[in-house]
Amino acid sequence: MATSLFHKRPLAMLTAASLLPFALLSSHAYAECERGALDRIYCDEDGDMVADRPTDESEWANPDTLIFAYTPVEDPAIYTDIWQPFIDHLSEVTERDVRFFAVQSNAAQVEAMRSGRLHIAGFSTGPTPFAVNLAGAVPFALMGSDDGEFGYTLQLFTHVDSDIHELEDLRGKRVAHTSPTSNSGNLAPRALLPELGITPEEDYDVVYSGSHDQSMLGVVARDYDAAPVASEVVDRMAARGLYDAEDVRMIYESDRFPTTSYNYAHNLHPDLVEKIEEAFFSFDFVGTELGEEFEGVEKFIPINYQDNWQVIRTIQAANDVRYTRENLE
Repeated sequence: MATSLFHKRPLAMLTAASLLPFALLSSHAYAECERGALDRIYCDEDGDMVADRPTDESEWANPDTLIFAYTPVEDPAIYTDIWQPFIDHLSEVTERDVRFFAVQSNAAQVEAMRSGRLHIAGFSTGPTPFAVNLAGAVPFALMGSDDGEFGYTLQLFTHVDSDIHELEDLRGKRVAHTSPTSNSGNLAPRALLPELGITPEEDYDVVYSGSHDQSMLGVVARDYDAAPVASEVVDRMAARGLYDAEDVRMIYESDRFPTTSYNYAHNLHPDLVEKIEEAFFSFDFVGTELGEEFEGVEKFIPINYQDNWQVIRTIQAANDVRYTRENLE
């Protein structure tokens, strides 16, 4: 089996600065094929909106060491420990060494998969289409409950002592969005709030905080007048005691969106993909740190990008999002 590129240097060194530029990441020739919105190094002949596995079996990746990365978070060290029970399970089922890669940014995570340095990854909701189209990621699972429920909402918070009680009160205020590619932290508010009479940039000033955590803590500290954030993130923050729920007031909540997608690289050997899926769908969250962190989650459930990310693609289209490296920064 092929050897992973990652073991040649410490994982801590594999930050965005140490990854190759996009233009240099692939030696694949541009193929003449159907591809939809996918980058020119991928094909989508079956029309499912994700990259096809290479037709040449010699291009199938079958590494001895699998690299797994979870979406960028405020404190990667905490999540390294939280994910360890799953890493151990994935290693046992696939019969391979599995290493956790703490990514520093969405761009670094996408580039790592595109370059072949990342094999399995959890991509945040908004960046998932970028990973699919730029890096050949194939979404196949989400965290959910035993009855198949999954997802999160966009919640818009202000400080409990502010004069903001409804969306109309945001006019003239300073509102923290998280990052340009974030779904609930930026794109969804830009697509949904105008229908409710409030348009970001026009009716209130947008500042980027960098993350949902920083947005929420900024509202608590009154650095920002308000902030749209992902419900699942602020729920976990409250559970860890990072803020007091009595210090904030929610003035809006959206319908539910899909949460972090779990993906494998499109060029993995089909036998390996089968083992990876087996590991995800047989993992028991009960009694693990992962289960405690993601309260209400009981298992991974199967999904597909074409159906489950339709609402996200619609929101991004409303924001004129183009799946380019520049837009991912």
